[in-house]
Amino acid sequence: MTDLPPSARRVSDAAAASGLAIAIIEMPGSTRTAQEAADACGCQVGQIVKSLVFQGARSGKPILLLVSGGNRVNEKAAAAHIGEALRRPDADYVRETTGFAIGGVPPFAHASAMDVYMDRDLFAHAEIWAAAGTPRCVFATNPQALCDTVGAVVIDVT
Repeated sequence: MTDLPPSARRVSDAAAASGLAIAIIEMPGSTRTAQEAADACGCQVGQIVKSLVFQGARSGKPILLLVSGGNRVNEKAAAAHIGEALRRPDADYVRETTGFAIGGVPPFAHASAMDVYMDRDLFAHAEIWAAAGTPRCVFATNPQALCDTVGAVVIDVT
């Protein structure tokens, strides 16, 4: 995997360290949006994992929501599960807390520890695809393996 970009190698190393067997693929075009990723991976947009970083409005803590590509987060509903209102941080905060730029944020291997919540709708698919550290790198896994790896709490986000 030495031919992967350094940020994708970080994701690969973190997956291996956690026991998650993945193969990172660098696509010829962008996988920055859920639709671009679905087109590149040859799957439904609902199989794409959007790694969305929020910030607790009260605590200031980073909070990661792993969301099905076809869903929009209902912030009030998600906040009810999480226990505090959510704030959308800027791109600098996302890069600082995760170590990755928006469009390539993976579900793990972050610079800072954060609570993780996973969209229940991702479990409707046997295979899901997530960003692997760059806007062109992705990997496939199954929802339960990802959930177990990141220690996510499964919630409804819509």
